[in-house]
Amino acid sequence: MSEKEVLDSRGIEKTIARMADQVAALVQDPGQTALVGIRSYGVTVARRIQKILEEKHGYSVPLGILDITMYRDDLHRLDQYPVMQPTHLEFDLTGRTLLLFDDVLYTGRTVRCAMDQLMDYGRPKTIRLVVLVDRGHRELPIQPDIVGLTLQTSAEEKVMVHFSEEESGEDRVVVTGR
Repeated sequence: MSEKEVLDSRGIEKTIARMADQVAALVQDPGQTALVGIRSYGVTVARRIQKILEEKHGYSVPLGILDITMYRDDLHRLDQYPVMQPTHLEFDLTGRTLLLFDDVLYTGRTVRCAMDQLMDYGRPKTIRLVVLVDRGHRELPIQPDIVGLTLQTSAEEKVMVHFSEEESGEDRVVVTGR
C-alpha cells in the first residue's frame, strides 16, 4: 500500500493559522459564538484554532466536544461495540453561532450526525463547518464553510491525519491506498 504525505508539521501549522484567520472573520459576536469539535481529531483542530483566536485576535470563545457514536447511521454494521467517550457542551447552544470542526470531510455522514446531536442540545442560530481536509465524495448535501486543504482522492484511498497531541510522532496528513 502506498503512502503520500500531503501536509507535514509545518504545513499543518500554516494551514491551521490561515484557517484561524478565516474563523476570526466569521466571528461577529464572540460572546454568542462557540467552537465544537467532533471527536477525536476535530477537537484537536478546534483547540488549536481556539488558542490562535485567543492569542492573535483576543477572542475568548468556549469549546465543546461531541462524541457522535450513538448518532451514527451504521452502528448495525459495525463488527464490534463502539468505544464511546463523553460529549461536553458546557454552554447553552440556543441562539449561538457554532463553528463545527472535523479533521476530514468525506461523505458528510459524520457532520450530519453531529448536527443531529447538536439539535438535541438546543437550537443554534447558525452552524458553520470548518474542516482541515475536504477529500470529496459527498453522499449528503453538506459543504464546508472553511477548508484547510482540498484533495482529489479516489474512494479506495484513505486520508489520515496525525496529530502529536493524539499519538506519538509528528503532525502530518497522508493519503494511503491504490
